[in-house]
Amino acid sequence: MTPSHQLPLALPHRPALDRQEFLVAPCNEAAVAWIDGWPAWPGPCLVLAGPKGSGKSHLAAVWRARSAARLIAPEALEHPDLALGDARAAVIEDASARIDQEGLLHLFNLVKERGGHLLLTAEEAPSRWGLGLKDLSSRLQGSALAVIGPPDENLLSAVLLKQMADRQIMPSPEAISYLTARMERSFAAVQALAEALDQASLAQKRAVTLALARQVLDGMGPAGEV
Repeated sequence: MTPSHQLPLALPHRPALDRQEFLVAPCNEAAVAWIDGWPAWPGPCLVLAGPKGSGKSHLAAVWRARSAARLIAPEALEHPDLALGDARAAVIEDASARIDQEGLLHLFNLVKERGGHLLLTAEEAPSRWGLGLKDLSSRLQGSALAVIGPPDENLLSAVLLKQMADRQIMPSPEAISYLTARMERSFAAVQALAEALDQASLAQKRAVTLALARQVLDGMGPAGEV
C-alpha cells in the first residue's frame, strides 16, 4: 500500500448545530418558523417530518437548547415518567409506528398536564405511521405538523458546502457546481457524497477538486445515487 493510498482513520466529525448555522430555504422555512415561534405553539405537540438528512435533528437540537427539553430515546418510553423526570418538555427522534404507543401516549399526556411541549421527528407524517392506538393517533393527527420538502439545487449546493465545512474541507467552486448539477436531489445523497469526498480526499491526500469530484461521483453510480 503506497502512502498516497493509505486508508483514512474513521474519526467522527462534529456538525455545527447552532441556529445561525441552519440553512433556510423554501423547502424548510415553515419548519424553521415553527421552531422559532416556540413557545407560541397552538398545542402541546409539534411533529417535524422530512427525509433523512433534511435537518430535523439540527432543528430539534436548536429547540432543545431553547426549551430545556429532555431528549428521550424511543426505547425509554417503557417508563415515560422516569424518562421525562421533572422536565416540562421532551424530544423524541425517529418516531414511528414501531414506537411504544402506550408509552408515547402517556408521555404526551404528561407533557400536556405540565403545560409543556413535545417535539417528535420522523420521516413521515403521523397519518402514515399506521398507528394502532386510537387515542394516540387522534392526538398526533390533531397536532401541528411541519414538513420539510426536497431540496432545490441552490440548497443542495449550500448543504454540501456545509457538510464539507463540518469536516474542515473546502472544495473548489467548480467541484460543487459539477456535483450539484449531476447528483441525486436528496438530503441523504448530500450526506453520502460528503462522506465519500472526505474519505477520498484523506486517502489520496488531495484537495476536493473537479477531478476528484468527478472520480467520486462516478464511483457512486448513476447520478450519485446512495
